[in-house]
Amino acid sequence: MAELIVLGSGTGIPSLQRASPGLLVFSDSATILIDSGPGTLRKMLKVGVTYRDIDMILYTHIHPDHVSDLVPILFACKYAELPREKDLLCVGGSGFRSYFEKLKNLYGQWIEAQSYKLIIEEISQEALLYRNLKILSKPMAHISESVGYRIEFKDRKSIAISGDTDYCQNIIDLAFEVDLLVLECSFPDAKKVEGHLTPSLAGRIGSESHCRKLLLYHLYPICDQYDILMQCRRVYQGEALLAEDLMKVKI
Repeated sequence: MAELIVLGSGTGIPSLQRASPGLLVFSDSATILIDSGPGTLRKMLKVGVTYRDIDMILYTHIHPDHVSDLVPILFACKYAELPREKDLLCVGGSGFRSYFEKLKNLYGQWIEAQSYKLIIEEISQEALLYRNLKILSKPMAHISESVGYRIEFKDRKSIAISGDTDYCQNIIDLAFEVDLLVLECSFPDAKKVEGHLTPSLAGRIGSESHCRKLLLYHLYPICDQYDILMQCRRVYQGEALLAEDLMKVKI
């Protein structure tokens, strides 16, 4: 059975309760990391996962709170006592290869793969087939290279992850009838910010996509002052959860 672990349910704003964005998805064939905000490597250790264990990293976009631990991950993979050995597939949206080339120009040999093969890809409109998984993607309403993902498992279960986005048809389409939809919910209804969702908008996406379960994450500190789930449940009648760091959710 597939499972999701929330490594970080927060944002780039420091919080003792919520780390920066990071999600782990486990299936019987792969361990997938989705985004790696600052502190992700240490959070992984708390659930027994190391830089040597992950098979793939999916990036929703290159804002620092989502991608900052990529360099530390690649640097750790070079540790002489426990070097990474299996291939690592690293996927992002349009422009991700260019971003990675700039990292290579800056860090050089310190992030260069030696004991393993590093594959850098940009996701396309066509499905990515990886082992027994099918991964689909669509652009999100945030910045130009922002993408959301849908992962379909061999048992026909499915999960969709928005990354950062505003309300848009693409996330509704991507999440149609998924078993678990993980949506950003950055601000309460009264504090709407362009490029981000509120609980009511997240609930609307949940309802319109007919997802079976909705998990809200990417919560700015101000969300702790509001009943985020109540605002969401006014619109979404299905099962809704508020993400917490290290939360485990069956898919």
